[in-house]
Amino acid sequence: MGDTETIKQRAIYVYLPSVEQKEKWQRYADKLGVSISKFVIEYVENSIRQEEERGYKSRSELWKENSELKQQVNELAKKNRVLETVIDRLEQELRKYRAEPFMEEEFAGERGYEKGLITLLKSRDVVPSDQILSLLGIDPSEHAAVKSISKQLENLETCGLVKSSPRGWKWIE
Repeated sequence: MGDTETIKQRAIYVYLPSVEQKEKWQRYADKLGVSISKFVIEYVENSIRQEEERGYKSRSELWKENSELKQQVNELAKKNRVLETVIDRLEQELRKYRAEPFMEEEFAGERGYEKGLITLLKSRDVVPSDQILSLLGIDPSEHAAVKSISKQLENLETCGLVKSSPRGWKWIE
């Protein structure tokens, strides 16, 4: 039996209480871009699944959940931006604090070198001078941090740990 032969076996007739209700259903079907038959099938199947399957969510429930999740994402993104700003400021303050020993010519005691600088120099063959600050995440307007990095490079070169060249800085093993 083909589709045409089974059409009477598959057909049901639904008589709605009013023409207005039929037109309302037709508008919803049009809005979804489906025929009224497919619209009715989907909504009836939705209702049946809600009865049969535990945890099944209708389209409207999924839409509501999606809207709530979008709102949560927006709130978390906003919070993340605030936290990133705070972290940037703290890192800037930490760089300034770490730079102080390198700023004082008469400093006595131990100086803590920027771990990121050492790691960067060791991880690459040559690090171009003009890229060091950006690779370390240092803003060129942070004068104390820039001077500190410069002093650290000078000290490392004096100790024979790095070598300066026209191409940049190279860690010497």
